[in-house]
Amino acid sequence: MRILSLAKRNFKEIVRDPLTLVFAILLPIFLLFIFQQFDIPSDVYNIENFAPSIIIFGYSFISLFTATLIAKDRSSDLLSRLYASPLKSFDYILGYSIALFPIAITQSILFFIAALFNGLTLSINMITTILIMIPISLLFISLGILIGSLVNDRAAPGIGSIVVQLVAFTSGMYFSVDQMGGVIAFISRILPFSYTVDIAKASLAGNLLEIKMKLLIVFVYIIVVFVIAAFIFKKKMISDNK
Repeated sequence: MRILSLAKRNFKEIVRDPLTLVFAILLPIFLLFIFQQFDIPSDVYNIENFAPSIIIFGYSFISLFTATLIAKDRSSDLLSRLYASPLKSFDYILGYSIALFPIAITQSILFFIAALFNGLTLSINMITTILIMIPISLLFISLGILIGSLVNDRAAPGIGSIVVQLVAFTSGMYFSVDQMGGVIAFISRILPFSYTVDIAKASLAGNLLEIKMKLLIVFVYIIVVFVIAAFIFKKKMISDNK
C-alpha cells in the first residue's frame, strides 16, 4: 500500500509539469508529422521503420523526467521523511517505476493512433508492439532512477539530456547502425538502444522470431541497471540520513 501511495504521488508530480506531457507524448507525434512533410524517397523513409524509432526516442525523455524527479526529491525533505518509513530501497524504486508506466503506455497508444492517420496500416502487430514496448520502457525508467540516484537536482537534467542524445544518435533512429561504421557503430552495438529499435521494428513487421536474442540483451541491461540503481539508492539513503 505504501508503494502504491508513493507511486501515486510520483505520478502527480510528473504530470504536474506540462513540459512532461509536451516532450513525452506530443513531441514524438510532432516528429512523425514533420517527417511526413518531407519529400523523402520511400526506400529511405517509410513509416513502418521510422515510427518504432520515434517511440523509442520518446521513451528517452522518460529517463530525463525520472532522473530530475528523484534528484529533486533527494534534495528536499520528502525522501528524508520517507526514509523513516519501513520501505526499502527497492520499494522506492518500484514506487517511481509504477508511476512512469501510465505515461509510457499513454505515449505508445497515442503515438500509434497518430501513426495510423499518417499512413501506418492497422494490424495486430501494432498491438503486439505496444505490449512489447511496455517492458522495454523499464530500460529508460531504470536509467532515470540510476541518474537521479547518482547526481543532484542541478546536474540531473543535463545528464538526462545526454541520454536523449545518445538514443538519437546510437539507436539507428536516423541511420542504420550498419551504415554508420567506425566508433559510433561500435558504441551503438554496446549500448542497448539500437536493440530496442530493432525489436520495435521487427515486432511491427510481425517478425517476432527475430527479436529473441535482442530482447534478452535488453532485459539483461534492465536487470543490471535496476540492481545498480537499487544499490546506489540505498547508499544515498544512508548518506543522506547522516
